Amino acid sequence: MSTHGTPRLLAGAASGLAVVSFLVTRFGNVPINQKIKVWAVTAPPPDHAEILQRWEAFNIVRTVTALVAFLLIITLVLRSPRGVDH
Repeated sequence: MSTHGTPRLLAGAASGLAVVSFLVTRFGNVPINQKIKVWAVTAPPPDHAEILQRWEAFNIVRTVTALVAFLLIITLVLRSPRGVDH
């Protein structure tokens, strides 16, 4: 059974948001986490507050995109027809 219209758009949007969340984590948060690990051994750099603010911004983006993707999937499941044999 193929899906058309709104369900397909919601599924595509959820998939895209999940990918964005992953990419932000991989290329935003993880590199900053690697820098922060060095601070445990040495002193934080003078611009550490700015780096932490950037990490927080990435964290907000990845959290919101993951949450919206999850809500879209929940919406798809709740809107799917009941009792349909596949």
